[in-house]
Amino acid sequence: MRPRPPQPSALRFRHRPTHVRVDRSALLHNLAVLRRAAGDARIMAVLKADAYGQGLIPIAHSLADAGVDYFGVAFLEEGIALRQAGVEAPVLVLGGLVGYQLQHFLDYHLELTASSAFKAQQIDAEARRLGRVARVHLKVDTGMRRIGTRPETAIKLADELARLPGVDPVGVFTHLVGAESPAEPTSRQQLDRFDEVVAAMRDAGTLPPLVHVANTAALLSLPDCQRDVVRPGIGLFGVAPASRFPQADALRPTQSVHTEIVFFKGVRKGAGVGYGHTWHAPRDGWLATLPVGYGDGYPRALSNRAQVLIGGNRYPVVGNISMDQTMVWVGDDQFEVGEPVVLLGQQGSETIDAWELAEHAGTIAYEILCGWASRVPRVYDDMPPSQRVDDDLPPSPGRTRGGSL
Repeated sequence: MRPRPPQPSALRFRHRPTHVRVDRSALLHNLAVLRRAAGDARIMAVLKADAYGQGLIPIAHSLADAGVDYFGVAFLEEGIALRQAGVEAPVLVLGGLVGYQLQHFLDYHLELTASSAFKAQQIDAEARRLGRVARVHLKVDTGMRRIGTRPETAIKLADELARLPGVDPVGVFTHLVGAESPAEPTSRQQLDRFDEVVAAMRDAGTLPPLVHVANTAALLSLPDCQRDVVRPGIGLFGVAPASRFPQADALRPTQSVHTEIVFFKGVRKGAGVGYGHTWHAPRDGWLATLPVGYGDGYPRALSNRAQVLIGGNRYPVVGNISMDQTMVWVGDDQFEVGEPVVLLGQQGSETIDAWELAEHAGTIAYEILCGWASRVPRVYDDMPPSQRVDDDLPPSPGRTRGGSL
């Protein structure tokens, strides 16, 4: 008879060393910086994509404890997760509305985005069917061309929303195309267009109580765009909205990514490394293998481009990054198995930030932050010891020599 496997509650195992570390003291520092920039405007913390890869629920609770009383998410599922975790503050779902989900929005008391007369009528009909009133924000498309009503139809739609018995219009908003480039005139043109719409709604008596425009980039680079609410996202996590954005210098990154050397070997001059042998050793030297790959969110596009930090120094990633493993050339230096490695973050006096990885991968820092897979544990620097990864398990065997030339 096949032996019975251990029950889930009895399983105790040590995770591989790869993990995302989140510094919640940096989160609160960034919140304070953004609050100063916001002036009297209310903060709506935007926690899309698992709070930019930091963990939706822990981050939401940290911000709520710090006094944030409004949240924005992209999709219904994220809003439901907040409600199920006990978050009671208003939550606006910023993304497009799927009609068959309407009852769930109302069941979980989530605020909706109305981007057209058709959507507004759908919301009203479902709310009246359920005997409820939906809290709605009118989205005005001033240039993004994603969702939202055009400025020339927004005033009429605001009037219609005010007349629908199943709708409570609580907000009107737009989104800027390129506020991370403050010298570029598009954002100012969008703001002017939006302000004209807001003034017309005010004159008509249909202006909702909350007007909002500013994301992180606008909040830091366009100081007159705060309105009633601001919507910081990436700035909460200490990352600039563009690679060269001095307005964000006061922010501190919350996310770092760590692993360890799990294999160490010598290779001869000319030896090929990894799938396709896209890199060859320039001389006899040493390779370190890391237990992380593109299956964890370390992009394959970083192959032969990125660097990692070991012992406070930079070493190049060599060969094609595999799904689960990455090789690093350390040349004449030697390390032991178990040596800490930083993929993203600081070690000693060296730092690898999200924009550095993004530029090597041909993408943006947002994608780096959000891309870490769910199989990579999130560890919070201020966790009590009883909640840290593997804290109550026996210590690891420690560092060992891993190979020879």
